[in-house]
Amino acid sequence: MSDTQVSWSSVRDRIHHDPAVAMLNTGSWGLVPRSVFARVTALRQELAAGPTDFFLRRLPDRLWDAREQTARFLGTTPQRFVFSVNVSSAINLIAAGLPLAGPGEILMSDHEYGCMVWCWERAAKRRGLEPRSFTLPRLPSDPEEIVDAAVAAMTLRTKLLFFSHVLSPTGMVLPAKRLCAEARQRGILTVVDGAHAPGMLPLAVDDVGADFYTANLHKWLLAPTGAGFLTLGPGQEDRLEPLHVSWGYYADRYPIGDTRASHGPDDRDAYGSTPRTRFLEFEASRDICPWLVVPDAIQFQTELGWLRIRQRIAELAAYTRSAIGERFHLPLATPAAPDLHGAMTAFAIPDRWGDSVHLRRRLWEAHIEVPIIDRPDRRLLRVSHHFYTLEAEIDRLAAVLATLPH
Repeated sequence: MSDTQVSWSSVRDRIHHDPAVAMLNTGSWGLVPRSVFARVTALRQELAAGPTDFFLRRLPDRLWDAREQTARFLGTTPQRFVFSVNVSSAINLIAAGLPLAGPGEILMSDHEYGCMVWCWERAAKRRGLEPRSFTLPRLPSDPEEIVDAAVAAMTLRTKLLFFSHVLSPTGMVLPAKRLCAEARQRGILTVVDGAHAPGMLPLAVDDVGADFYTANLHKWLLAPTGAGFLTLGPGQEDRLEPLHVSWGYYADRYPIGDTRASHGPDDRDAYGSTPRTRFLEFEASRDICPWLVVPDAIQFQTELGWLRIRQRIAELAAYTRSAIGERFHLPLATPAAPDLHGAMTAFAIPDRWGDSVHLRRRLWEAHIEVPIIDRPDRRLLRVSHHFYTLEAEIDRLAAVLATLPH
């Protein structure tokens, strides 16, 4: 397949999308390939037709296969890989289930996702800790500037460092491995919100070195909504209590058939998990079909070629900087350095364009799906450019922006 707009248009036809809408918001939700949607729909039909057979007999092998393939792709092991509904549920599990005691502090960057900040504020309040944020450099040219800012903020009181691998507001990529290493040297636990990393970055979770790494699979990896994960770093396998006490709480008290034999905590069990992962993962009856088709989503992009996809994303990022940023003289909020940006480009936008509610409405009336993000010090327009994004969609956004006051 040659890397031309025609070929990418053809690929787009293999993905569920509304042809009337310029979809520039994969940063919130990715589009699902038709083959993946068909697969998850078939599984849901199978579940509806025979739920007992599905959960007790058909699910275990499928779940283990999905766990194994997904963990391998992400650069970790199935024994430390816990499926979740999304990254928010995984972080809530950590914040609620990790035994931390005050006095001390939970340290975060000042660009964390809003409800995750609330999550850690609640955890801090319950445990007698203080939540504190440090300021990230606005537009660094070198990852070491980010590391220096984080290290300067770490103190003897810091018990946990929480940060995003890719910042949601700006799309800036943080040097996660370096940040985790610096924290580890100081005895500080690390929790990484990797919501945007899988599928956007060449991710090897274990190499990051986080104590807990979490992410979504429904964004850049293009799995159905309802697929996320948590990985447990070395030494952290038994630190967490589950959010939901269910039949995974005791490994040997809910056997299928005659499988009452005890297992080691990391041995594959009769449920498609291990006793350790099931302890955290199992939340009684629920639709876990999205987990089972994550390998299908991986395969879809693997067949396109990950190098080709990332080259396409880089081309679209450059096109976005020119067609939007340079044309309208908008300050970049995402570094242009290759190791500091990925598949989202954000710009600071002027007050003269009207309030955010009005601007969002105006863009949607033009059938453009793109977020306006209100930050304490500025407003941002964030453009997501996955491989299926077309230059014509970015041009449609530019055409609407050209009608605004200048």
